[in-house]
Amino acid sequence: MDMINNILNVVLPLIVFTTLLPVYPLYIVHKFLNFIKRLISSEDVAGKVVLVTGAASGIGEQISYEYARRGARLALVDIREDRLGKVAEKVRILGSPDVITIRADVSKIEDCERFVDEAVKYFGQLDHLVNNAGTAVVLLFEEVKSLSDCSRVMDVNFWGTIYGTHFALPHLIKSKGKIIVMASTLGWYPFPRAGFYNASKAALISFYETLRCEIGSDNIGITIVMPGLIKSELTQSEAALKAGAGGFVPMESAERCGRAIVKKACRGDKYVTEPSWIISALYPLKVLCPQLVEHCNHFLFVSNSKKKAA
Repeated sequence: MDMINNILNVVLPLIVFTTLLPVYPLYIVHKFLNFIKRLISSEDVAGKVVLVTGAASGIGEQISYEYARRGARLALVDIREDRLGKVAEKVRILGSPDVITIRADVSKIEDCERFVDEAVKYFGQLDHLVNNAGTAVVLLFEEVKSLSDCSRVMDVNFWGTIYGTHFALPHLIKSKGKIIVMASTLGWYPFPRAGFYNASKAALISFYETLRCEIGSDNIGITIVMPGLIKSELTQSEAALKAGAGGFVPMESAERCGRAIVKKACRGDKYVTEPSWIISALYPLKVLCPQLVEHCNHFLFVSNSKKKAA
C-alpha cells in the first residue's frame, strides 16, 4: 500500500491537472450563468419568518433591520433583553409586520431548543435561520491564564450555532429555507491574538460545508459569511484595539455589512465575504505565500506590539 501511495503522490496530481484544464473554462461559464440567474431570481422574504441570534447589536442588529425593510417577520434572540427591545421597536418602524424577542444564551442547548420552539409556535413556520451570535477572547496563547476562560468562545461561536441549527433543521427542510452562518475571514487567515476565535470560525466553515454536502443545496440554502474587520462591539473592545488590526485594515460599517449579507443570502450565494476585497487580496497570499503571511503577522501584531508595550 505504501508503494501505491508513493505512485499516486506523483501520478494523481498530473491526472487531475490534465483533466481539469479543458473542463475549467466550462465550469467558469456555468458559475457565471448561475450568478446571473441568482441576480434575476432573488428571494422575496416579505412575510417570511427569520430568526436572528445575537440580534441586539452589531452585524446581527443590522441584519435584522435589513430583513425588516424587506418585510420579513422576525424572531430576535439575544442574551441582552433590554437592548433587544430597542431593536424590536426599530424593526417594526422599518417595516416588519410582526416581531418577537426571546432572551436566550446560545451556549445552552436547552435555550436553543426553546427559542426555536417559541418562534415556530408563534409564527407557525421558520424560513431563515441567521446564526450570528458570537464572542471573542483577544490575547496571545502564551498569555492565557485559564483555558476554561476561553472555552466559552467555542461554546458560543461553534456549539451555539450547531444547537440552533439542530433544532431548526426540520422546520427549514419543510419550508426549503436558508441557514446563514456567521463565520469569519479569520476562519482561514491566521491573525495573531485570536487563536480561539479563529479556531471556532474555522470549525464553522468546515461543519457547514459538510452539512451542505449532506443535505443538498436543493433542500436548504446555506450561506457561509466570512466578514473582514467590521465596526462592532467585538472589534471596538479594548483588547481588540490593543491587538492593532484596525490600524492596518479599514473597518467597514456594520450597516453596510448587514445589508450585503441579506442581499447575497437572498440571491442564494454560498459564500459571502464582506468587504469583498478581503478574499481577493488575502486568500492568494495565504495560499501562495504562507510563510510570508506568518512572518508579517508576527512582526506587525506580535513583535511590534510587544515593543510598544515595553
